[in-house]
Amino acid sequence: MTPVYQVKSAAVVKSGRALLQDIDLEFCAGELVVILGPNGAGKSTLLRTLAGLEPLSGGEVLLGGNPIARIGRRELARQVAMVEPMLDLPFGYSVEQVVMMGRAPHMDAWFEGAEDWAQVETALAVMDCTGLRKRDYRNLSSGEKQRVLVASALAQQPCVLLLDESAAFLDVRHQMELFQALVRLTAQGYLVVAVTHDWNLAAAWATRIVLLKEGRVAAVGTPQELAREDLLLDVFGVALEVLAVEGRRPVVLQPGAIEK
Repeated sequence: MTPVYQVKSAAVVKSGRALLQDIDLEFCAGELVVILGPNGAGKSTLLRTLAGLEPLSGGEVLLGGNPIARIGRRELARQVAMVEPMLDLPFGYSVEQVVMMGRAPHMDAWFEGAEDWAQVETALAVMDCTGLRKRDYRNLSSGEKQRVLVASALAQQPCVLLLDESAAFLDVRHQMELFQALVRLTAQGYLVVAVTHDWNLAAAWATRIVLLKEGRVAAVGTPQELAREDLLLDVFGVALEVLAVEGRRPVVLQPGAIEK
């Protein structure tokens, strides 16, 4: 079976600086892949290359076996939805209007049909946003805005969902609900690729983790395979302690003061 994505020797260079170098990865349907790494490692750049938003300086990215650069923007939007960290809107759109924006690739004109509203309803419910539907998007909290943006992406009905730090503004409950929703999507055959800084959040839910360091892939594997103190020290430059918990995925503890 052809992977959803094939990334072959991909490189991104800007102003003489290599943001990505020699990236070779494959992503398959039904996976929840989390990209981790320190600031400046190239996480968001890699996500943008998968979305077709970042031109490559070398190599190629194939989506369904086709070079992503040759896929039309409308067709790409029907297959791939990306949720970026935050969206500020200058006008007073309601939450349901923002979620309806995700239907744009499927609409022949700016008129919503029954199917469009059905997908909006489903997306609002999945992201616990139904009660917000008539609220002005601008007046929401950061966490509420992030949930609405994910709902808009789900309404797009993509086969690939890309999320850049979408859990960053969420409280613990909504972080769990977001990742539970993502896992349900992978069970339906979606590919989900998410960027986060939180190892323990990634380890709790990811099928695989991609560790980036200085624009290169440092390691790829399951959370259990990558929970190595030597590897984490090399990638993050901090001595972290890996805690094995029976029946649970490995937890990483940060260094801190010892209570006396």
